[in-house]
Amino acid sequence: MTDETQEQQITAVGNEMSASFLAAKKRSDATLAAIEQNPGKFTMLTGDRPTGRLHLGHYFGSIRERVAMQNRGVNSNIIIADYQVITDRDTTAHIEDNVLNLVLDYMAAGIDPEKTMIFTHSAVPAENQLMLPFLSLVTEAELHRNPTVKSEMEASGHALTGLLLTYPVHQACDILFCKANVVPIGKDNLPHVEITRTIARRFNERYAKKHPVFPEPAAILSEAPEIPGLDGRKMSKSYGNSIMLGATAQETAKLIKKSPTDSERRITFDPIVRPQVSALLTTAGLVTGRDPKEIAEEIGDSGAGALKAYVIESVNSFLEPHRARREELAKDMDYVRDVLAEGNKKANAIANETLEQVRDAMGMRY
Repeated sequence: MTDETQEQQITAVGNEMSASFLAAKKRSDATLAAIEQNPGKFTMLTGDRPTGRLHLGHYFGSIRERVAMQNRGVNSNIIIADYQVITDRDTTAHIEDNVLNLVLDYMAAGIDPEKTMIFTHSAVPAENQLMLPFLSLVTEAELHRNPTVKSEMEASGHALTGLLLTYPVHQACDILFCKANVVPIGKDNLPHVEITRTIARRFNERYAKKHPVFPEPAAILSEAPEIPGLDGRKMSKSYGNSIMLGATAQETAKLIKKSPTDSERRITFDPIVRPQVSALLTTAGLVTGRDPKEIAEEIGDSGAGALKAYVIESVNSFLEPHRARREELAKDMDYVRDVLAEGNKKANAIANETLEQVRDAMGMRY
């Protein structure tokens, strides 16, 4: 292959991705408008892997929007993807604690289990059984092309496992078992919704032309800004640069005090030149609703100590109601377990019905 041919192929792929994003953005805008008109027509699926505690990035990146969708009247479902923990990890240590703490943070943030179904992968066998027919609808090349599979494999340093390779198909099971037609995501996760749409379309075309079983879900593209960690890098549990929603005021203050800045005394907002100072300003701006540049001008020559004091006060003030609700809920962990058990029960009923529809469509009724 010549350099010119390779360059042409790269350009073609880039153009295809750009066109795909524009189509998804147009679909997202139209879907949001339709939700405003008739939220009850829509079913939403979102979720998290229970690999640790939730942090401010999760709140502003996804949880806040989940609560808003739920309160608009969208039929809301949250999966705790416990099976997906082992896509790139060798242990399930602490998984029960992580799962229960997710439920605590969801409810403390405003997720109402009377309105939103909260459930776990491992408790819903019929949902996972959809993997078998779904795997027959995609090629190995399509799985290898998924950017999440590539990035997770590189980040973990593990050999590519069968579960990680089929991760996008497993997510399609999550979305389609409950007939979700909207999936709120960031731009980076768009390929997952696209392969889910492909699987739904191929299943209907192959087995259910007259009576389609699955909707082709639309991605609701998040407008949330990318939230940096306290050190200027991406906010991540593995970097230790995240402010956990369930942390105490003292733990939060200690973490912010330890966060790196630079030697320049005057505080300015410049994410490229001063990523660490700008990360602190971004955090303060999110929790106060203010422009980070305005906060920087206000602090001015008072230096990093004054900036950190402002961030500590702002974050702790913002998280105080969440912590209070969380602490109250944590007094009755039997109730938290009951919420999960009830969600699992509902999810099983839905998954069993969907699996029966799949078997009917495929002629596997004996």
